[in-house]
Amino acid sequence: MKKEIMTHDKTKLLEKELVTLIEKLEAVNKDLQEVKELKNEIKGLKLFLGRVYPEFKTWFPEIMQKVYKKSK
Repeated sequence: MKKEIMTHDKTKLLEKELVTLIEKLEAVNKDLQEVKELKNEIKGLKLFLGRVYPEFKTWFPEIMQKVYKKSK
């Protein structure tokens, strides 16, 4: 009887842990989707800027180098 209660309690605890993990995974997945959407939007903006301002294609790598140097 005591083993059955312990097993039941462990099972309930595992179920709660699984629910928590699933919730966290869904939140991370949602954030990942937002990042993917932002990445596509940035690509679109870069393409647009490159067409409207041809010099942007040479400016952009320089700008990114400056951004990376400041963030380190």
